[in-house]
Amino acid sequence: MAELTRISAPDGVAPAAAYTHVVMGTGRFVAVSGQLALDEDGKLVGEGDPAAQARQVFENLRRCLASAGATFDDVVKLTFFVTDMAYMPAVRAARDEHISPGRLPAASAVQVAALVSPDFLMEIEAFALLPE
Repeated sequence: MAELTRISAPDGVAPAAAYTHVVMGTGRFVAVSGQLALDEDGKLVGEGDPAAQARQVFENLRRCLASAGATFDDVVKLTFFVTDMAYMPAVRAARDEHISPGRLPAASAVQVAALVSPDFLMEIEAFALLPE
């Protein structure tokens, strides 16, 4: 795991409740493309179910990170793309199954008009930092 510094409340910035404002470190950078709720055969998991889709997306992120020798402990930034902000509690619940609330990465949440298919409710990408 890379040595990381987390700043939750920089001077003059309101404290973050569900993410960390700044994460700094040095090491090897890993970018994981936005993951969808697809199983290993490319089939949709959780049609119409944001909690099931979020769990599958985080499982896919875990597998992608592992392929680079990383874990969620190495994640410095998550970007959530959701088709409805009402899905964010399900996204946060799935995130909290993988990432300790005391080690939250920087994050952005964006509501989008659509993803690659109307069956997908969310897509999540991750950036990680590994030791050199």
